[in-house]
Amino acid sequence: MQVTDLGNVTGPVLAFGGPYSNVQATRAVLALAKRHGALPLCTGDAVAYCGAPEATVAALRAADVSMIAGNCERQLAAGAPDCGCGFDAGSVCDVMSAGWYGFAAHHVGQKTRLWMGTLPDFITFTHHGLRWGVLHGGATDIARFLWPTTDAAEYEAERDALAAWTGPLDRVVAGHAGIPFERSTARGQWINAGVIGMPPHDGHPQTRYALIQSGAVTLHRLDYDVAGAVADMRAAGLTQGYERGLESGYWPSEDVLPPDLRVSLANG
Repeated sequence: MQVTDLGNVTGPVLAFGGPYSNVQATRAVLALAKRHGALPLCTGDAVAYCGAPEATVAALRAADVSMIAGNCERQLAAGAPDCGCGFDAGSVCDVMSAGWYGFAAHHVGQKTRLWMGTLPDFITFTHHGLRWGVLHGGATDIARFLWPTTDAAEYEAERDALAAWTGPLDRVVAGHAGIPFERSTARGQWINAGVIGMPPHDGHPQTRYALIQSGAVTLHRLDYDVAGAVADMRAAGLTQGYERGLESGYWPSEDVLPPDLRVSLANG
């Protein structure tokens, strides 16, 4: 496991996950980071569902974003045949991932794959006297889904595994799940910054990011050129339903969520 320590960060930090080949959202969040004078920090999965993988990576690299590897980076760098999420066979996510991952694998060049292979597994930094750690999904499994309703014992196990690599941490920032949330644990906050490439299944097209300043974290909506991102997906032939999800704010693959977070069940 590779850990990159950023040292003491005095200014604000803008943390975001899952650009997902959505270059319009990527440019929007990077513009916000510049406006806030914030360090841009990405929890991985630069490339996934949307239609502009190489342009998205180019935007991240040009902005010198501090970034860890997500499962998509690890799989693409290794030339693996799928995204590595471990979806249940035959599930909507499993079937749809073959389409978007196949597109990404075809359009991501060798130089980008080599760059992906250099990304660290974890990032640490100190901010206003607190020690922060950044990971993608879980420390025991890069593609582990941890939800706001996941059992407390599972969070403690993940914090133990993470601390074995990073040392003690006061706060943890994660991504992967696509749902932004803050969760109190026995050893401090676990924050999922959400993702910028896809809305968090809440009926709104805005995506999400987290702003860390003065030792506190706040979650925010991101406005961006949704129509442009949808046009990129349609031009690429990525019309499985995720392009409609960008506009509606609802995933076509709700089955990845635990039952208590599924909108269709909540609404009957």
